[in-house]
Amino acid sequence: MSGPVGAPAGAPVEGALLDELEQKVLPLMQRLGRRIRDDVARAFREQEREALSRVAGHEGGDTIYAIDRVGEAMLLEELEREAEALGGIVLVAEGLAHGFEVLPKGMARSAARFVMIVDPIDGTRGLMYQKRSAWVLSAVAPNRGEETRLSDVLVAVQTEIPLVKQHLADELWALRGRGAHAERVSLVSGERSPLALVPSSAPTIAHGFAMVSRFFPGGRDELAAIDEEVVRAVLGPTPPGRALCFEDQYSSSGGQLYELMVGHDRFNADLRPLLGAVLAARGEGPGLACHPYDVCTVLIATEAGVLVTAPDGSPIDAPLDLETPVAWVGYANAALRAAIEPALQAALVRRGFV
Repeated sequence: MSGPVGAPAGAPVEGALLDELEQKVLPLMQRLGRRIRDDVARAFREQEREALSRVAGHEGGDTIYAIDRVGEAMLLEELEREAEALGGIVLVAEGLAHGFEVLPKGMARSAARFVMIVDPIDGTRGLMYQKRSAWVLSAVAPNRGEETRLSDVLVAVQTEIPLVKQHLADELWALRGRGAHAERVSLVSGERSPLALVPSSAPTIAHGFAMVSRFFPGGRDELAAIDEEVVRAVLGPTPPGRALCFEDQYSSSGGQLYELMVGHDRFNADLRPLLGAVLAARGEGPGLACHPYDVCTVLIATEAGVLVTAPDGSPIDAPLDLETPVAWVGYANAALRAAIEPALQAALVRRGFV
């Protein structure tokens, strides 16, 4: 879907460029993910949880906690060391003065070959209370300046940051057109084993996990109403004393994509950016939504066979920035999309959301 440096999205990708990314950029991204994972794990072992949960600021449309600062300096140092050999990198991440940094320093933004977008900790809230794993997310695309988009991404890496009590962590990666790959790593022995990414093949959400994301206050009633409407349309009324399907509000977009990739979840829709008019009518501003850095590893999911779309059914896409709200829908397979999408579309059209 994207092309070499300077080419518009949609141009064919040269094999030589993918080979270079696989040989030089992918190992760098994997190394950065592991370093951040290890630094964060060490911080939780050595510091009080309350200190790491302290609010440190507000950037890129999100709240920044103390734990989010772990690894920022290392990320810049490592990329500064490697960027020149790769032809220059525009790093897009929270914590940077303008939302991006051109490396090596002094290079013009337009001269850099690649854009790298990084979310050092996706799922901060669950991790800082040691409830659930978070993820290091990173993706690289040829640099097209401010026009660089999610659809330009050619390589993505997703690295699990486990709980302190957890000794196994997963690492996922993909290059466009070359499939998705994963390994499970022992953080004790260093042993690695292949991990199969197999989305659910179930044709129905019955007795499976399927949900509309509603993590935070602000429009949760509307999101729950859409969820109920879709489930009733797909499965019919719930018989007394039974549960026809289940939900899992994993407050990490990367984590949600992971759950779809490994077959745990069958359907997930994050519709929060669609609630602007509803919230405005209540006198409220827009709530926290998903951003491009939260879904920058969607390439891995699609290469694994997960179907990820915008709410209107079009391909998911967005600028590679820190601000743009992103709504997305994930289906584990085509049969589930065929069963759910008409009901979801009807619910959204009825509310004027699409």
